Amino acid sequence: MQGTILEVSFQGNPGVITGENGDRYNFNPGQWRAIDNPRKGQRVDFLPSDSEATEIYPVHSSSGFGTLTTGEKNRTVAALLAIVLGSVGAHKFYLGYNTPGIMMVALTASGWIMSTVLIGALWAWIPGIVGLIEGIIYLTKSDEEFDQLYIANQKHWF
Repeated sequence: MQGTILEVSFQGNPGVITGENGDRYNFNPGQWRAIDNPRKGQRVDFLPSDSEATEIYPVHSSSGFGTLTTGEKNRTVAALLAIVLGSVGAHKFYLGYNTPGIMMVALTASGWIMSTVLIGALWAWIPGIVGLIEGIIYLTKSDEEFDQLYIANQKHWF
């Protein structure tokens, strides 16, 4: 059966999966059958046994671009936003990182305002270079790595 992880706990409390039939199943991390850790919102395949989920595997997308479901962010969209509009922090806003996005907009704007002084022009290019680097990093990650690092763990920079 397939389902979605609603809660994950690593302190001994059971996690919760909602099955495609609408029922909820408890699970312990020992039933997880993948290298990476389970995360809230992740699609999984599991064997239901009464109210317990066993033999839990992550559901991977068949394409390299991933699938976009409720609450998830697409790695390719984030990468393209970072490469094309990185200087204004578009990828940060897309990922829900408003403070880093505002910082990038402010740095770019202040750089252009100060561009009459040579250092201002350099200042304005820094967020664009950061966006380009982050976009390339996003593209080199698998969908699972991207979700784990930038969605679940909310890693704001690089």
